[in-house]
Amino acid sequence: MSEVIKHECGLAFLRLRKPSAYYAEKYGERFFGLVRMYALMTKMRNRGQDGAGLAYRSFGEGAVSRTEVLKYPSATAVDDIFAQACGANGPQLEGELFLGHLRYGTFGTNHPENLHPLVHEGACAEQSLMMAGNFNLTNIDFLVEELRRSGVEIQEDDHRGDTRIVLELTARALENREGSLREAIAAAAGKWDGGFVFGGLTGAGEGFVLRDACGIRPAYYYMDDEIVVAASERPVIQTVFDVPFEKVRELKPGHILCVHSNGEAEETPCLPAANEVRACSFEHIYFSRATDAQIYRERKRLGALLAPAVEKIVGGDFGNTIFTPVPHTAQVAFLGLCDALSSRPRMEQLIWKDAERRAFITDENQRHGRGSHMYDVVYGQVREGRDTLVLVDDSIVRGTTLRENILRLIDRLHPKKIVVVSTAPQIRYPDCYGFDMAKLGELVAFEAAVSLLRERGREDVLTQIYEACRKELEKPVAEMRNCVRAVYEPFSEEEISSRVALLLRGESVKTEVEVLYQTVENLHEACPENTGDWYFTGRYPTSGGNRTVCRAFVNYMENKNIRAY
Repeated sequence: MSEVIKHECGLAFLRLRKPSAYYAEKYGERFFGLVRMYALMTKMRNRGQDGAGLAYRSFGEGAVSRTEVLKYPSATAVDDIFAQACGANGPQLEGELFLGHLRYGTFGTNHPENLHPLVHEGACAEQSLMMAGNFNLTNIDFLVEELRRSGVEIQEDDHRGDTRIVLELTARALENREGSLREAIAAAAGKWDGGFVFGGLTGAGEGFVLRDACGIRPAYYYMDDEIVVAASERPVIQTVFDVPFEKVRELKPGHILCVHSNGEAEETPCLPAANEVRACSFEHIYFSRATDAQIYRERKRLGALLAPAVEKIVGGDFGNTIFTPVPHTAQVAFLGLCDALSSRPRMEQLIWKDAERRAFITDENQRHGRGSHMYDVVYGQVREGRDTLVLVDDSIVRGTTLRENILRLIDRLHPKKIVVVSTAPQIRYPDCYGFDMAKLGELVAFEAAVSLLRERGREDVLTQIYEACRKELEKPVAEMRNCVRAVYEPFSEEEISSRVALLLRGESVKTEVEVLYQTVENLHEACPENTGDWYFTGRYPTSGGNRTVCRAFVNYMENKNIRAY
């Protein structure tokens, strides 16, 4: 993706089912668990670079003998954590139960207390709880009021934010439980609306991983007689523990993986079944690592399905067309597209990313200046005024980097035409379950629709939708509907795409620009198991999504630069 999008966090859970001496004798590693947790978290750095945390427990004779939580708010957090855990003279930790987290914050500051796992100190050691999550909930306001009614005071400036709400609700359910661990977690989580995977460690030596009923957020696990391991991505488990694809199971939507204090584990239903499973398709388009065999195949298919439309745009003139990927997550789809073309294309890596965006430049007015630092182009390969350039990106969210950096650089090569190909459909609606895409006004497809309405003197449509959204927000959440779809109804997909191209081109790019988006139908053909498409279609899997999109539109019309959930 050409843009910096903060998104899904990473979760790692590990329970050793044998004494430490067993691993030392078999593998020659006394600190087997610590080394494997370092590997799991290192391989999921793509899921979080704002900070990381690690909680671990070691056991004595049937009781918790040691508990530690380490956190660092930096891009080097994983290395910092394990450097501290190992100490100057090698590893100082013998542990059996681990919970790791990598954070990409979609909301709130990168304050150390914002980092997971968070800790609830119970009345006794057995009632303590540590939790970490990959989540966004749409009804936090409702959950806060529920906690306050039960006597728990939540301060507005609490750095721990939404995670603390979830932690407190879960801790209270565990403290009051009369049944199993699963039943206690179900009592707390049954009221959560959103996408989530949570991991937890209890003071009684139990562990769990819970996935939302719609399956929005991903979770995988593997167990044998030595370990129980869970993570946000399948291939990291495969690599770290050398197990085949078919041995790593996907945690079913609405299910919980419970690991008891004696090491016994099972996956069981925990939450009421949703009307339909709607796993996030963006996980397979962009977020997750392409080292997953299934995701690699799907991304190639996403590219291949665009081949007919691309050939039509370039008129079959492959001799005067250069295909290039936008670094770096679009490269697999780029291969799929090129393989599916009827003739062998000219392929070049014309765009290079030299540096990651860093916080030392924070002024929005300086974004244009960042382009020369973040990206560069290869000179001497494009024949001026003759070659058409096809740029393959995996998605166009805000379009900021394309508009302000990449297209301006490409324009210096003086191609005949620039075709921007997105392997994802038009992103029209805010997301409230994952990444930082909760403000309508920042989405370039929405910007395009509004631009067309205003150009045609139809601003009354915006006013009508505004009033409709306000009325929806007065209804019970379960009865709300998405009124924002009306923004797009007057226009075809081609009209929106043409206006996006105009917006991306701006006034400074002289070369003609055309934008080609993936269709929703092709998306579902390529990724049949991940059908979550609410950011493309407005079909939200939970009632909180409809509330979010209506709030987002009201915020837009009232010029409120805040998230909608």
